Amino acid sequence: MQIDIGISEKDRKEIAAGLSRMLADTYTLYLQTHNFHWNVTGPMFQTLHLMFETQYNELALAVDSIAERIRALGFPAPGTYQEFVELSSIKEIRGTPKAEEMIQILVKGQEAVVKTARSIFDVVDRNHDEPTADLLTQRMQVHEKTAWMLRSLLETK
Repeated sequence: MQIDIGISEKDRKEIAAGLSRMLADTYTLYLQTHNFHWNVTGPMFQTLHLMFETQYNELALAVDSIAERIRALGFPAPGTYQEFVELSSIKEIRGTPKAEEMIQILVKGQEAVVKTARSIFDVVDRNHDEPTADLLTQRMQVHEKTAWMLRSLLETK
């Protein structure tokens, strides 16, 4: 059955493509955060272990919301590691960085998701796609706040 929500198929496809990049970024950040939760060591272990757990649980819920919006627009959501590697602006981290480097990597990842979300707004606004705009705004708020909290751990003053 045809989708008739007031957004052309071409524009829905462009929005879905942007959301697919955001989904890939979010899933990649989820995986990194979960990895760091498992492997963090050092004097900040307890704090970071719990913080990373909170963050990866939030990201796990976010990927579902993003994927469901892609589906509501009428397109398949990417769901394989290969697709995520191709679509994500966040690069895989090999090895086990020290705790402070983990924090720096996650700050960059949080900021990357924000930048990807911002890149979609033009087509979303042009089409008055308020549900996607709302999703993007909520995600940006979460990622900007999380980046701030992580950056605060790096302050030495």
